[in-house]
Amino acid sequence: MKNTGILRGAVIASLLGSTAMAAELTVPSGGDIQAIVDLAAPGDTILVEPGAYHQSVYVDKPHITLRGLRKGDAWALLDGEMKLNDGIIASGHSIVIDGFKVTGYKGNGIMTQGANNFEISNNYVEGAFYGIFPQFGRNGLVVGNTVTGAEDAGIYVGMSDNVDVIDNVAFGNVMGIEFENTRNALMAGNHVYDNAAGITLTLVPGLPVKDAHSQVIRDNRIIGNNHENFAPASSIAAGVPSGTGILVVGPDNITIVDNEIADNDNVGVFVADLITFGMDSDPKLDPYSDGVRVLGNTWRNNGENMNGMLADMLTATGRTGIEVLAMGKGRDSCVLPADGVDTLGTNRWQDCADENSAALVTARIEGGADEPVYTREQKGRLTYLAVCTGCHAYDSVLHGPSVQSIQALYDGDPSGMVNYISNPVRKRDGFPEMPPQTYLGEETLDAIARYILEELGQ
Repeated sequence: MKNTGILRGAVIASLLGSTAMAAELTVPSGGDIQAIVDLAAPGDTILVEPGAYHQSVYVDKPHITLRGLRKGDAWALLDGEMKLNDGIIASGHSIVIDGFKVTGYKGNGIMTQGANNFEISNNYVEGAFYGIFPQFGRNGLVVGNTVTGAEDAGIYVGMSDNVDVIDNVAFGNVMGIEFENTRNALMAGNHVYDNAAGITLTLVPGLPVKDAHSQVIRDNRIIGNNHENFAPASSIAAGVPSGTGILVVGPDNITIVDNEIADNDNVGVFVADLITFGMDSDPKLDPYSDGVRVLGNTWRNNGENMNGMLADMLTATGRTGIEVLAMGKGRDSCVLPADGVDTLGTNRWQDCADENSAALVTARIEGGADEPVYTREQKGRLTYLAVCTGCHAYDSVLHGPSVQSIQALYDGDPSGMVNYISNPVRKRDGFPEMPPQTYLGEETLDAIARYILEELGQ
């Protein structure tokens, strides 16, 4: 029998006269986190001792707490060494991921996929394409994290509902914090600085979720976001203009209130539309942002060193020092005149009332969200979206070959695809070597293969 090095203790809780047993499992320094996750049961807490762990971790069970222990400057360090794609991926509901340092992953530092009632807290994530990335989740909390060096967004909430992102620090990313195709969300108390763009609120075409609305951005410090945009040229993020405090592209009913917005070279707040950014059209999307409210913010030295795309667009106006810039045909937006905001393109806007009743305390659901049990097919789709789409586009080359070419290669042979994913070898020149994905487990790998070969694109 393999010695996994588990140190096991029991915590007994009594609820309404019944007794429930929850285990506490400890991973010793440098041990196998995935092996302990595989042994854990819902309700268990996994404590990871300080040390270096060169591995990916996949949690597909509900009600698991994964907590990195810290002693002084020593963290539980997950280091992908720029060989592995993902640090921690979780699809189980009520997951808690707390206290890790995550670095050296090519795809996602920490990701939840289809997990409701999640918490991602007190982590330090460096590098990766996305630092912290909850997707397809409902009722979540991202709190107390520090993220840096992401080639897209440091914290990226995608296609989710009722999520709070509070008291985080994001610096040195292409985008500090992003809400994409997300509804009913709060971003509050964050310090966002030295990114290309501080905060982005987007509605991206071509995704399963076709709307984005009801987002509150309050009490954040959005300072000096003038970093060079270092996103890959093929990504949408490459079009984000550096020197932008807050960028709004597409979502409706946005409240931007009581923030400190300062020293952003191009503009404080830029409200645009999908057409301005040259995004593909989607007949199911309204490309314009309606109902944007900007009030009660503190402004300082924005738009004083314009450059790049925005400088090219605005040179003819002879204007600098722009705090709110609007483009497109959005309706029912407003700015508070008493704030003395220097605006451009807001002739369609109205005057806001001097109140901030929409400034939520929380966007989360009282009592939590439902926790559905996913079918094998649903798990295959969700994990495909989490793991595969970071490297493979459906009909074009991204980092790896297109999904269509993979479908042609393994048509009718899901077991052959699983074998390759588990033990990949380079088959084509010009593509990076694929790391093994065995941490996902054979059942999940089979579900992914069958989704790609039997459902995707059909």
